[in-house]
Amino acid sequence: MKIIILGAGQVGGTLAEHLASEANDITVVDTDGDRLRDLGDRLDIRTVQGKGSFPTVLRQAGADDADMLVAVTNSDEVNMIACQVAYTLFHTPTRIARVRESAYLTREALFDNEAIPVDVLISPEQVVTNYIKRLIEYPGALQVIDFAEGKAQLVAVKAYYGGPLVGQQLRQLRAHMPTVDTRVAAIFRRNRPIMPQGDTIIEADDEVFFIAAKAHIRAVMSEMRRLEDSYKKVVIAGGGHIGERLAEAIESRYQVKIIEMNPARCRYLSENLESTIVLQGSASDRDLLVEENISDADIFLALTNDDEANIMSSLLAKRLGARKVMTIINNPAYVDLVQGGEIDIAISPQLATIGTLLTHVRRGDIESVHSLRRGAAEALEVIAHGDAKSSKVIGRMIGNIALPPGTTIGAIIREEEVLIAHDDTLIESGDHVILFLVDKKYIRDVERLFQAGLTFF
Repeated sequence: MKIIILGAGQVGGTLAEHLASEANDITVVDTDGDRLRDLGDRLDIRTVQGKGSFPTVLRQAGADDADMLVAVTNSDEVNMIACQVAYTLFHTPTRIARVRESAYLTREALFDNEAIPVDVLISPEQVVTNYIKRLIEYPGALQVIDFAEGKAQLVAVKAYYGGPLVGQQLRQLRAHMPTVDTRVAAIFRRNRPIMPQGDTIIEADDEVFFIAAKAHIRAVMSEMRRLEDSYKKVVIAGGGHIGERLAEAIESRYQVKIIEMNPARCRYLSENLESTIVLQGSASDRDLLVEENISDADIFLALTNDDEANIMSSLLAKRLGARKVMTIINNPAYVDLVQGGEIDIAISPQLATIGTLLTHVRRGDIESVHSLRRGAAEALEVIAHGDAKSSKVIGRMIGNIALPPGTTIGAIIREEEVLIAHDDTLIESGDHVILFLVDKKYIRDVERLFQAGLTFF
């Protein structure tokens, strides 16, 4: 697939890295020559320096025969105009734009072929907000992913000493919970993936990914670790787009405080939020945190744009007694350095966003893609099409399907029903199949497996 990416920042660079390793023809456009040189040195891609909304620059990037334009620059306006130019002058089939400003997003009529021709709108702030909200709903989870509009969920937890299943074989899970059906999709032990079998023994500190119907998630979590009490008191450092949206989403169920430096932004937040308490000051101010009883906080969330400020305020909050701390880290190199020590969960906005973009790049009818373990693994929701003659999966039992190495089927969603995958489960046309890949180099094999016939895309 020939793809033009506008913007060589964190999101654009991460996307180029994912796609270049999958035999796509990638061109990245940016005004910053240094960024382009850095990407060009590391990846097998073309780069073009210039403004992505200019017709001459798009033509130079190969827009005449491009399959897709992904506009993820820091400017909403450049992204929208680039999609307009690609549609009008170059008839680019698929156009994806990152639009951050909610003033645009609330006007749905703006985005169609008669107005601004954007096929897919990406709002990183909303994606990250939803990601954090799910983590707040399941204390103790490292990652929570929705499939089929939340009917099934994939959850990552760290197995702790004292968990009922720790030190036992996976097949004991059924004996422990006879009324709950679940499937362990993968286990990461000391950062190495293990393909789970019935005789696999769960060890303390294993990172266990399991899938189950939403109603059963907490029961399965209780097998891996002691269940934590629900959060009540939430402190958010940073009242930007993500901080504001998160407070808005959770303030009816939790006691929420926001700490924000900018006085004008504080006034805006206090006028627009219902019950959230807005405090003006620095989240790294020890006296302020002590005064606001940070030791009583169930969770401290550092959500500013400054990685160093987020890390320092999180460390301080944890030392002062906050029960859990989550931190947004924009620099991917920092994520592995800080997670799991004083900082409980480090969140990479670009990795949370990248799945939304990959959903539209993958071949076959892929409903959603989620990046796991900082991009090392992937979870996919694929819709099976065709019949027993045209498809390699329909009408076959899961145990008889030749899955690529490192790939497991975790569950099938059939209309309203969640079916946990077993060897004798039969796949039917229209099923939503949830797959887990620990090695992304086999992604093309998975796509081919679910393509009906020779010409289906």
